[in-house]
Amino acid sequence: MTQEKIEGKDVLNFFEYEKARSAMRERLIELKRLRRVTVGPHLSFVFENRDTVLFQIQEMCRVERITDDAKIQDELDVYNALLPAPHQLSATLFIEITDREQIQPVLDRFMGIDIGPTVWIQVGKEFAIPGEFEAGHSDEEKGKLAAVHFVRFVFPPEAIRAFAGSPVSLVVDHPAGSAGASSSRTRRRPNYSSISAADRQRPDGR
Repeated sequence: MTQEKIEGKDVLNFFEYEKARSAMRERLIELKRLRRVTVGPHLSFVFENRDTVLFQIQEMCRVERITDDAKIQDELDVYNALLPAPHQLSATLFIEITDREQIQPVLDRFMGIDIGPTVWIQVGKEFAIPGEFEAGHSDEEKGKLAAVHFVRFVFPPEAIRAFAGSPVSLVVDHPAGSAGASSSRTRRRPNYSSISAADRQRPDGR
């Protein structure tokens, strides 16, 4: 789904945003709930659109007290990259861990999730759209993996045409599976999560 780039004129200044924040935050929490797809107990994908990205920009400017136009533009340049281009869907992947003592062990088990064909969108039986991860969020040699990743799905025309009328699932195929719930050394079967109607707007924007 194509999204228009966010410009400086779209960003409320600090004082205007404080007045509008409560209502905007309530609306965006509900919007993100509808656009969130959970796969297993630790993986959550939020499919981004212009509203979700603008909210992140507003929150960043608020937290960092950013008021300078040039610095706001820096934030726009960073966050506009999250918007899907034509024939694409984009999502932020969160590795969610509630137990502080389990943060590093769980992240260690998910090492490599951003490398290779580990995440894809299955459209019917015919099309598997691989997730393309943004680089720089892991270092396998140092054993470091971020808890937040950005992933993009680029749809060929045939998959776009099939999208509206086919079963659509978000699939994760990684040895960690459900974050080590099984002690078996055999590779777990791919973990599927159906994409709800709220997430199923076609990548061509229709």
